Amino acid sequence: MLKARLVSAAVMVPLVVAGILLLPTPVIALVMLLIIGGGLWEWSRMVPLQAAGMAQFAFIGAGLLLAALVWVVAPAALIMPLLVAAFLWWLWVLYWLSHPEFSAPRGLKIVAGYLVTLPAWVALVVLHGRPADGPLITLYLLVLIWLADSGAYFSGRRWGNRKLAPVISPGKTREGVYGAIAASAAFALVAGLLYSHSLVWTAGLVLVSIVAVMFSIVGDLLESLMKRQSGIKDSSQLIPGHGGILDRIDSLTAAAPVFLLGLQWMRL
Repeated sequence: MLKARLVSAAVMVPLVVAGILLLPTPVIALVMLLIIGGGLWEWSRMVPLQAAGMAQFAFIGAGLLLAALVWVVAPAALIMPLLVAAFLWWLWVLYWLSHPEFSAPRGLKIVAGYLVTLPAWVALVVLHGRPADGPLITLYLLVLIWLADSGAYFSGRRWGNRKLAPVISPGKTREGVYGAIAASAAFALVAGLLYSHSLVWTAGLVLVSIVAVMFSIVGDLLESLMKRQSGIKDSSQLIPGHGGILDRIDSLTAAAPVFLLGLQWMRL
């Protein structure tokens, strides 16, 4: 298992970094749309919808159609309302996670699949398309989430003894959260100073990054709750040693719209 994880990571990470930095935004949008399609397929398994049934195909097809419509017709003026709606959704998810005994009806889980994936896709595409620094700031967000996950893992293993959400994800601890925040804050501080040489701009970046990382944990916990309620361990086995697509991007689904909303709100 460890060997498969290392091999998969060694292949995926350079491809992701090269793609983010070298590919134009329309191509990135298409690639991310394919990833979102895979994520919707995995979500349909957690609803659950009948495998290879009409409901599953309709769910995935409707999600991809919605994304395509947003890309084609949505003016820039709608981006901020969409991000605010996504932020409010993730705030509601906090309430959902605080009541893990609540078994959401199938209709809510279906809508949740779109609310988890589509705003994240829009946020990443808009972020990558920023005129001055789109690819760089997109890569920054990815590295931020990776470092936060690593900080949570190592601090949780070293100091973790207070469970964060024992019913949802017994392995996560509050100390892990502190480690994620510390790692992300340190990275944001260094990156901000190197990029801008401005203490004010850097302080804004640190604040937005910490908030995004905190919501990334919410995204991770929501997928864990969905898997627990559906009785599956991984969202799929598409990525050897890593589970499925959602297992890799669950943190990013919540962090991306919150991060972009923070950048726009603070005019960074």
